[in-house]
Amino acid sequence: MSTKHSLAALAARLPDWAQDWLDVIVPGVQILLILAVAWLLQRVLRRLVRRANLHYGLPQEMLVPVNGLIRWLVMGSALLLVLERLGVSATVLWTAFTGFATVGAVAFFAAWSVLSNLFCALLIFTVNPFRVGDTIEVLDTAEKPGAKGRVVDVNLLYVTLEDTQSEPARPVLLQVPNTLIFQRVVRRWKP
Repeated sequence: MSTKHSLAALAARLPDWAQDWLDVIVPGVQILLILAVAWLLQRVLRRLVRRANLHYGLPQEMLVPVNGLIRWLVMGSALLLVLERLGVSATVLWTAFTGFATVGAVAFFAAWSVLSNLFCALLIFTVNPFRVGDTIEVLDTAEKPGAKGRVVDVNLLYVTLEDTQSEPARPVLLQVPNTLIFQRVVRRWKP
């Protein structure tokens, strides 16, 4: 016996008032199951990322964007499945997605310098050319001195240096864009 026939047989045994609500109850239960599976999948993937972080010793700063990406992918997929269960056409969803992707591609090229800083931040977190606490100098050329200081912060856009030449009472902070770290020669002193 197929699933469709077994569901029809089950529906025939229900009271009349329940049969009227089957069109609401079945999709509602399916939506709740989709959300529960998405929540569980997100937790499992975040736990796997946490274990990989502990095993490979990745920097904590890298976990935030990875966990955000996991959350957006899983919840976005769950949203698409829920919309399908509510009767939104796959063609409409695909059209909306491709439209947003096109706008996103245009925005990507418009914000190229910011995105290159984000990519370089990912490289800084994974390659570790220096760490917070190291003293570095970003040279313009091999002969000319450049920005020099102790690394106090590395974020998604900038490496913040505390100028070693400034007076301790009034420290001067230098923010070097992450892309310059990979475009220039960097001299490093460990603490």
